Amino acid sequence: MPDKKAKELRKYEKSLPISLLRAREATTRYFKPYIDCHDLTMPQWRVLRALAEEEGLDARTLSERCVILPPSLTRIFRSLTQRGLISQVDCTDARRHRVTLTEAGRALFEDVVEESEPDYQRLAKAFGAERLDSLLNLLSELRDTVEALNAEDAEQTDRPARRVANGR
Repeated sequence: MPDKKAKELRKYEKSLPISLLRAREATTRYFKPYIDCHDLTMPQWRVLRALAEEEGLDARTLSERCVILPPSLTRIFRSLTQRGLISQVDCTDARRHRVTLTEAGRALFEDVVEESEPDYQRLAKAFGAERLDSLLNLLSELRDTVEALNAEDAEQTDRPARRVANGR
């Protein structure tokens, strides 16, 4: 039988991390066939997607923007470079590894977007375009809020709950 503390917790289905994870998984499954048919992984797609909006990005920016750890990003760079989808950009700072989409990379990006756009529109219609836009804005605000709280926690090392949670 669950103890009293467990009863006081919000229900599993109302857990924010679980709800976000489930939404991510469902959304990923919805769009993944477009990525799969071009022999891309989701992290590779995130890199191509980020590069499509900017003319050359450095590894650190891509790592943060795409939520990919640097060692994984290195493997992704190697794979996408071998496929001729990205290329290194000359940079005055040799410590910064900057890449950009090649013509082939941009063409692949545009193909995937064109192929997936009808399903994106279908999703927007089913969920509601305004609601989808609101959801994206709310998720961005949630991320900013959590990042601000994490920054506060980093400054306040005397918070017992955080020390225990972080193993300090």
